[in-house]
Amino acid sequence: MSDVMSDTVGSPSAPAAAPAREVPFFTQASSFEALWPEIARQVNKVMDRGKYSHGRQVAQLEKAIAAYTGAPYAIGVNNGTDALVLLLRAAGVEPGQEVVVPAFSFVASASSVVLARAKPVFADIDPETYSLDPEAAAAAVTPRTAAIMPVHLFWQMADMRGILEVARRHDVAVLEDSAEAIGMRWNGVHAGLLGKGGVLSFFPTKTLGALGDAGMILTGDPAVAERAAILRHHGRMGKTIDHIAGISNLSGVSGTNSKMDDIQAAVLLAKLTRLDQDIARRAELAAAYDERLRDVPGVLRTPVVAQREDETNPVFYVYLIEVEDRDALAAHLADQGIGTEIYYPTPLHLQPCFADLGHRPGDFPNAEAACARTIALPFYPDLTIDDVDRVCDVIRAFYTGRTT
Repeated sequence: MSDVMSDTVGSPSAPAAAPAREVPFFTQASSFEALWPEIARQVNKVMDRGKYSHGRQVAQLEKAIAAYTGAPYAIGVNNGTDALVLLLRAAGVEPGQEVVVPAFSFVASASSVVLARAKPVFADIDPETYSLDPEAAAAAVTPRTAAIMPVHLFWQMADMRGILEVARRHDVAVLEDSAEAIGMRWNGVHAGLLGKGGVLSFFPTKTLGALGDAGMILTGDPAVAERAAILRHHGRMGKTIDHIAGISNLSGVSGTNSKMDDIQAAVLLAKLTRLDQDIARRAELAAAYDERLRDVPGVLRTPVVAQREDETNPVFYVYLIEVEDRDALAAHLADQGIGTEIYYPTPLHLQPCFADLGHRPGDFPNAEAACARTIALPFYPDLTIDDVDRVCDVIRAFYTGRTT
């Protein structure tokens, strides 16, 4: 009896296996904890003044972003998509005109053109930068083209020398979808300021992210700036600048309600104080991933920074790799508690909302290949090197057949 009891009652049991450490695709908990005193100070200003939209904090953020980017004009709006739509309209793109956009991007790059009542015309990407290929853009230009819209994706700018030359040759505008590109510069000029204008998104996951949606238009053209400021506020002349009064003055332009909330501006003002620090941390994390994934079988490519004659600087917003069996790897990582994102599962020309444009698989092979092979790994300043080690160990195990 005692022998039986010793096997079933009172005998020491094997320790339970520790659960695998989860690594979310994105979190900013630690950053917000550290920044909370400054965030609270900025938010309290909003509460004390009692103006929660289109107020003084928004005006201060516009000035701060203008100073950081070198933009002569920075116009705060409700989100990055609105920024694109209003930029298109402010820059003079008319209904029925065409705008050349890359086939590989977030849907807003093309849907913004539709919302501005123009027509998106797709072109293929450079497979190295994932951005609009200048030669493909040139081939897409027609007599109806009003603008070319390059998208600066993930960690570097599109080939702006080539795109600006195409635009000059065809006498069309360049409008930059620089939503992901805060901190990126081309020969010292900030993204969004090489053409007629550009935009920033402050969606929470962005390099400079709010607690919700917010966006901004950047331009050096005073006419574009004035029109954008009017369009964001129901066609009214009122601006966030303190000395401008009388917001009831109507401009005769049909606008929309895309004013930025002061709470988001307050958060962004606080976070702007550590933007350069966050950019540097992102570079460290990208280098750590590069080193650990360099010889992993199944990893086809880690991020490539294009070698150019112009001076450019990478700013890592997303860490994107190309892999074999992408969907199976994503499922395996999810099973291990590791978050990922697919940028982008379907190229724009094959999305149902653009079916009327008549494209078929094979029309833009570089964009289609990127959609089939790319996966974004966890990447944000709160990520630790231990987290990077875990992600890379799981990826290596997946491709080598080992268990983790």
